Amino acid sequence: MQIKNRYTDEVIYECEAENFKECVERAVKEKANLRKADLRKANLSEANLSEANLSEANLRKADLRKADLRKADLSEADLSEADLWKADLRKANLSEANLRKADLWKADLRKANLSGADLRKADLWKVDLRKANLSEANLSEANLSEANLRKANLRKADLRKADLNAVFYKTKVTKEQKEQIVESDLFEVVDDSTSNSMEKKN
Repeated sequence: MQIKNRYTDEVIYECEAENFKECVERAVKEKANLRKADLRKANLSEANLSEANLSEANLRKADLRKADLRKADLSEADLSEADLWKADLRKANLSEANLRKADLWKADLRKANLSGADLRKADLWKVDLRKANLSEANLSEANLSEANLRKANLRKADLRKADLNAVFYKTKVTKEQKEQIVESDLFEVVDDSTSNSMEKKN
């Protein structure tokens, strides 16, 4: 089995393994440098890739369901349309990564660095983003429904047309972003007379 450079096709790691997933896991265990690795459409579900160096790697449409990516370096990696359902990405470096249209359902991104990441149209339903850095990330049209953004940093993030039905608590936002969140469809505004009449009926 061979793992090649996405740009030059040069072999960057080689081993005997039953499948590609086992080869990648062995490379990570041996602390091989997988920077710029070509892992397009790879089946890496439930793989142990913690602390892996996958910066600038091509993981487009890869299957990373329930993968262990804690503290992995995925900066500038291409994860567009990847399946990261329930993946463990705690403290992972995803700065400037391409996560456009990625499936991140219930993924754990606590304390992850997503600064400048492209998350356009990504599905972040019930994602745990507590204390994550999302500064300058592009979250336009992303689904953040029921996501946990407690103490996350959203400064200068693009939230246009995003589903913001999420949990906010001490989340770092700009004044403009705060107004955008408040003016979104998160709240149903009722006048006092309507609410008083409802209370009397109850």
